[in-house]
Amino acid sequence: MDYPIWDVALGGGMLMALVAIPHVIVAHFAIGGGLLIAVTETLAVRRSDFELRELARRSSLVLILVSTVFGAISGVGIWVVAGLISPAAISALIHTYVWGWAMEWVFFILEIVAALVYYATWGRISKQAHLLVGWLYVVGAYLSLVVINGIITFMLTPGEWLASRAFWDGFFNPTYWPSLVLRTGIALLMATAFMIFVALRAGVERREALLRYLGWWLVAGCVVAYAGYRWWEAVLPGTVRNLFRGAEPALAQLAATRSFALWSLTAALLLGLVVLVLAPRLARPATAAVLALAAFAFFGGYERLREGVRKPFLIHSHLFSNGLLLSAIPELNESGVAAHSGWVARGGEDGASLGRALFRAQCASCHTLDGYQSIRRALPSRADLAALAAAEGPEAAERAFRAECAACHAEVGAQEMQGMLPSAEEMGQDPEMMAELNRGMIAATLLELRDMGEAFTAAPHGAMVDTAPLFAPYMPPFVGTDRELEALADHLASLDRGAEPTPARQGGL
Repeated sequence: MDYPIWDVALGGGMLMALVAIPHVIVAHFAIGGGLLIAVTETLAVRRSDFELRELARRSSLVLILVSTVFGAISGVGIWVVAGLISPAAISALIHTYVWGWAMEWVFFILEIVAALVYYATWGRISKQAHLLVGWLYVVGAYLSLVVINGIITFMLTPGEWLASRAFWDGFFNPTYWPSLVLRTGIALLMATAFMIFVALRAGVERREALLRYLGWWLVAGCVVAYAGYRWWEAVLPGTVRNLFRGAEPALAQLAATRSFALWSLTAALLLGLVVLVLAPRLARPATAAVLALAAFAFFGGYERLREGVRKPFLIHSHLFSNGLLLSAIPELNESGVAAHSGWVARGGEDGASLGRALFRAQCASCHTLDGYQSIRRALPSRADLAALAAAEGPEAAERAFRAECAACHAEVGAQEMQGMLPSAEEMGQDPEMMAELNRGMIAATLLELRDMGEAFTAAPHGAMVDTAPLFAPYMPPFVGTDRELEALADHLASLDRGAEPTPARQGGL
């Protein structure tokens, strides 16, 4: 909350996904592709196999163009986007793992230099020297993954770091090794997905043999990735795993994402076995594209799942998605957000301006106005209340309740909620009363969210917080004084879909 807010109509999380997922696909191809190319050239030299060496040579061009060009550009894009939408998280990761990032950059420079030299020296240096350069690339690329994996997994399972704040406690966290195995399998999967297109250009007499060779690599990648995934899932804390596993997962969307990812991996495995291993004559650019899409879908689904199970944290049990430190909750509730955040204080002293600034500081990291995770659609409205009040009969009331109210009022039933409300006729006769009722519901929710902050601060120090019993387990708590709570309630109530729209409300936040 100490940083200015970057407003993104698309939503910061969605923008990050659009930049990050293509990058990690390419980055893992750079790792797995380097290994597969180096092994392929080594076998070709030992067997004096011209076609196998040509597969390695042509694939190295794809590696250069895709990984060192697109990969490098999209990698910069991740830093830019992450620094703008989550500056507090980037600051925390840099301060905690500054020497980790330094090591990663050393390995990354080795990787880039080796890749360029490797491609530029085909046929210009001895085969043994060329192989040495290729294996240097493999070492640099894989060690880059080894370092970054520790930082990425730390964000979900910081482990002993929560108590010790020690570099290695956070680095070798509970999901480090499972994730490394999983990503190694994914790297092999991404490599074969790209290299199939290169193999399709080989001569007819060797094409099937090369495709079958790549097919076994793809099968190995699928098996290793699946084993790593199941290990990763098994070591997750129960409070995290329950979000997407079990008879009644807490987040149905994440459960669906898990199923999507695993079925995509199954599809990639079956396609690889049929099209590459058993009947490589069936391989065509179209079937290769379908296989690659299945592999990409598995990886993208896993990344969405991994990001989603961190809710509501950026660094679990330490830093919330809006940049709020768990340790800062008591102080901010006592003295107010505006007293600590110059960007909130600059929003203005009047209630409307303060409410808007508080929304941007505490809510806008996850919610847009009318786009991704629209706050307007999530809030109660007079139209919602009127629809429930006007519903006739238990079935109609239940439908209206599920559509408009159940997300926030699971503790009551449709008819019980209907009985609490004025009649539809009374609502129409007194719109001001309805506006005040709607605002009161929003303020009551904010009070619950502020009280929830006490549960976070009361949680055992040094352990991951179990969010399941909390009022809103996937949201950060509201922090601030009573005046700030009232100002935010006023601002959120002004977004009511039943109110007359204004140019300001139709635009930004």
